[in-house]
Amino acid sequence: MNNVMTQMLILFILVIAGYVANKCRLMDATFDKKLSNFVINLSCPCLILSSVMGDTFPDKNLILPVLVVGFITYVLFTIAAIFLPRIITSKVENRGLYGFMLAFGNVGFIGYPVTASIFGDSAVFYASLLNFPNTVFIFTLGSMLISGDKDSIHLHWRTFFCPGLVASYLSMLIVFLGWDNVPTIISTPLQFLGNITVPAALLIIGSSMAQMPLKEMLGNRSIYLMSVFRLLILPALFWVILVFMGFNRTVVDINTVLAAMPVATYGTMFCIKYGHGEALMTEGTFVTTVLSIFTIPIITMLF
Repeated sequence: MNNVMTQMLILFILVIAGYVANKCRLMDATFDKKLSNFVINLSCPCLILSSVMGDTFPDKNLILPVLVVGFITYVLFTIAAIFLPRIITSKVENRGLYGFMLAFGNVGFIGYPVTASIFGDSAVFYASLLNFPNTVFIFTLGSMLISGDKDSIHLHWRTFFCPGLVASYLSMLIVFLGWDNVPTIISTPLQFLGNITVPAALLIIGSSMAQMPLKEMLGNRSIYLMSVFRLLILPALFWVILVFMGFNRTVVDINTVLAAMPVATYGTMFCIKYGHGEALMTEGTFVTTVLSIFTIPIITMLF
């Protein structure tokens, strides 16, 4: 646990650096948006690809079990999103928002850096596979939870060909073909670009926090109750279920860390789109992001 706590504190220092950079006017909303696009569309896909070009080559026999574990996890998250909001809040109009916060973590943006820090760069490949069911569910169940309208479900085919998922497909192909000797002239630039992902993502988070009003950063009783379920109870419960089902422990451990991520930033984007609940979603995103620094080391005590 001490090693994981050290890694999380290191990551938190980078978040603080982003916060300070924003206050010193070295970063702002425009800069954050451009850097976010850079991370999502270039450096993160390179991180995924480079994860299968290191010293440790992933096991192709784990590809299908990883995908199965991912889909089982999001079925369980769906059940939680339907029933737990009734316990968390008495406001019916906010239950969909809390359902979203319970079901969807920041897998792609924070999950990859944290996974790499805890399990090593090669684990990013498995994390990218686990992000596939997350993408499917977030654009279907996620949009419906926030809008409250079943007709809002919209999963365009282009969603399956975003840079991150394309990198996952290529990584799977490399692993499936057993191509473990990618030329250095290809692998090294990808590794250099991929290495930008961790610091850039954390700087953006810190800078985004610096732009939030203090009132929206503190949260309320329901937000903290949701956070306990989101960051601790549900990941631990899913770990027990998946271990009992006999899945590979390494896969289950990586999946558990991803399940313990703070609220997905897609939530705020959906709230803006549907004109509902942006302030509440911002509170949930901020509070869970800060608390995850301390809860992730606790979750890893299961391993």
